[in-house]
Amino acid sequence: MTLPERIVTVAIAALLIGSPHWAASAQERENQAAGALHRLFASEWQREMREDPLEASADGFHEFDGLWPDLSPAALAREHAEDQQALQDLAAIDRSRLTGEDRISYDLFRYRTELRLQGYDLKTYLMPLDQLGGIQTLASLTRSLRFANAADYQHYVERLETFAPFMDGTIALLRQGVADGLTRPRVVMERIPHQIAANVVDKPEESPFYAPFKQMPEIIPAARQAQLRESARAAIANVVTPAYRRLEQYFDRDYLPHCRTTIAADALPDGKAYYAYQVRKYTTTDLTPEQIHDIGLRKVAEIHAAMERVIKETGFKGGYPEFLHFLRTDPRFYYKDPQDLLEAYRAQAKQVDPLLVQYFPVRLLPRVTYGVRPIPAALAPDTYPAYSVPPAGDGSVAGYVDVNLYKPESRPKYDIPVLTCHEGRPGHQLQMAIAMELRGLPEFRRFDYYSSYGEGWGLYTETLCKEMGLYPDPYSEFGYLDWQMWRAVRLVVDTGIHSQGWSRARAVAYFEDNTALSLQNINTEVDRYIAWPGQSLSYMIGEIEIEKLRRQAERELEPNFDLKEFHAAVLEHGALPLTELKSVVEEWIADARRAATAANS
Repeated sequence: MTLPERIVTVAIAALLIGSPHWAASAQERENQAAGALHRLFASEWQREMREDPLEASADGFHEFDGLWPDLSPAALAREHAEDQQALQDLAAIDRSRLTGEDRISYDLFRYRTELRLQGYDLKTYLMPLDQLGGIQTLASLTRSLRFANAADYQHYVERLETFAPFMDGTIALLRQGVADGLTRPRVVMERIPHQIAANVVDKPEESPFYAPFKQMPEIIPAARQAQLRESARAAIANVVTPAYRRLEQYFDRDYLPHCRTTIAADALPDGKAYYAYQVRKYTTTDLTPEQIHDIGLRKVAEIHAAMERVIKETGFKGGYPEFLHFLRTDPRFYYKDPQDLLEAYRAQAKQVDPLLVQYFPVRLLPRVTYGVRPIPAALAPDTYPAYSVPPAGDGSVAGYVDVNLYKPESRPKYDIPVLTCHEGRPGHQLQMAIAMELRGLPEFRRFDYYSSYGEGWGLYTETLCKEMGLYPDPYSEFGYLDWQMWRAVRLVVDTGIHSQGWSRARAVAYFEDNTALSLQNINTEVDRYIAWPGQSLSYMIGEIEIEKLRRQAERELEPNFDLKEFHAAVLEHGALPLTELKSVVEEWIADARRAATAANS
């Protein structure tokens, strides 16, 4: 624009802004844009719940409680087309007319929809299960569903009765994956047959799907209870168990023999693009695998130095490798009885609660509670040391930290404080519950989960628990550092496997050399990274960003920095990609600086 043109444009704008009619018209257009945005969000949320009724039920939306997702190629293609249309509908809304949370919501909706479109193009749906989850572990869904009345049970029975198409759709996707060369590595898929077998039972009452019927609420009359139990037994015997037998036969005879012998994501068709997508999806950054690998090497060296200092505090006579061997083998660090391990987790969880009000505004603390329970025995050998199960969005089901009691002799006592902080509170069970209880945000923002944000927060709170004094001795502090090291090692190992040609043996050896994890946990972890490329990168990348933002806030706001309000700024918008989190926190810093200046003037 030339200078004369700019002068004319500015003059016209000044006249228009000065006009009452223009001001009303501008406000009207802003309202129209916001209204169109929220109508789109409401429509798309309803579609999302309809397409994934299992997630809808778990989130506390019960309109689709008796249904399964449609996995047919036609349904997946239709959903892809609807995603494309949703993006076009969003583009038709003038973002410049939006303000505040609406502008954030616009950007997040576009971001998440673009990710889904990219995933479809890469055919990620053709790998619908791994050792960490899938239709073979589906019975664990009952642990997050509501079973409060006869209608809840009836809807669940309807699901059991209509289970066959969901299973057949899963098998069809697996078949297509074999045809297209899209399978997970055989070394991790060999963990799955025993998971499938747990669902193939001789008696319906032995099925994990029958668990909700073993104890039913007294509000349901006895005759109705008997009727529901009989319907469930019939559905399990005639539909569910035969479906799992079909999966068992197909998986063992046809699928497993065709699983690839390579372990790297870049060995897949379009493998480099697939791994780049996974890295971008889970870190919500544009960092390359090479950059992340280098970050991991630097963090490993940094944390190793801190560990050496703590080892000296213990008085241990020997070097780092000897100390790791000591931790792995000395019985004082392990429980023999799984029940004792469970009770130790429960006791640790209660130690955090009284401290939360010192680190978070009371207005932010969630109302929903959480508990600690064992991971189901059929899943425990192949899964994490613990994981967090969010509460239902309507508050009808509490949140849980599920802890792994398999081989308690491989699960050290000094890991309990840090793991409880991460999975419980102030970690996931605080962050997810706060998000679900936010009001005034679109539903998708209350239930979205960006791994770099959620896992980054969980890892950040491990350090926060150090500030809280929850690692009172050198061994528990070493446990904290060992978990930090674990996540730093992930940056090296994940990128090493999927982009630098590392073997599984090299990844296991790198873990053994740098962490105190038992070999049981190391093997489970390495297989997790093989099956789930990129996800493990989100933890340390997310923590680094949150820590960086906190230091920035402390530096720019001292002496007016308020840690409680910093935590509120991070949490009160729901889950965010890291770039959006940076913008939100920097805006909070600017507002806090202006408020401090005004107060002091």
